[in-house]
Amino acid sequence: MAATVVEGVPATALRSVLHRVRQAAEQSGRHAEDVRVVAVGKTKPVSLIQEIYDAGHRCFGENYVQEIIDKAPQLPDDIRWHFIGHLQSNKVKSLLAAIPNLATVEGVDNTKVANYLDREVSRLGRPPLKVFVQVNTSGEASKSGVEPSDSIELAKHVKLGCPNLEFSGLMTIGMPDYSSTPENFKTLFKCRTEVCKVLGMAEFQCELSMGMSNDFEQAIKMGSTNVRIGSTIFGPREYPKRQ
Repeated sequence: MAATVVEGVPATALRSVLHRVRQAAEQSGRHAEDVRVVAVGKTKPVSLIQEIYDAGHRCFGENYVQEIIDKAPQLPDDIRWHFIGHLQSNKVKSLLAAIPNLATVEGVDNTKVANYLDREVSRLGRPPLKVFVQVNTSGEASKSGVEPSDSIELAKHVKLGCPNLEFSGLMTIGMPDYSSTPENFKTLFKCRTEVCKVLGMAEFQCELSMGMSNDFEQAIKMGSTNVRIGSTIFGPREYPKRQ
């Protein structure tokens, strides 16, 4: 069951999440330090993100370019930002220009956006940018990501053809149907095995970003090294009402 969030005290919810992460990691024979928690503040005000920061957390994520561009400059520059999900190539320049502390892009799903990122990182003189290749493990048309069978070629392109990017792992979004989620995670795990074999990488060098508020414990037990948690920390998302 997800932690109950009392308005104004997301730091309490963060502590609960970190405890659950620790338990799941230990149950899978790992340490809590092996799992990165990305606190996703989508639709939430800067004040709540600041509260989580003040509680000691430093890794945050956003799903929309304009939202992260608006929020990041208002927050401390030692935050390690993750951009999560599909990134359009025409938004790459504005994203990288506005967020010098962007640590990772989780959601490279085609060679075009990889090339744009590579060129822009070079132009700005930034250190290599970490990227995760997004894999559509559920086959849903509404989701971004390459087919599992195409993950090797895209990972190879990033690692070997984009010198200003650092191929860091694979990412997926589980299905809303919780019972189907384990199969999505198993698929990503298999993709990692195949990618690492072709690229000559040790599997520990290729992270798995899988698991969100409703399934992060199961994801950790199945090998996830990076979980993206929003509503369990910040409370339900509040989308503007359509007129």
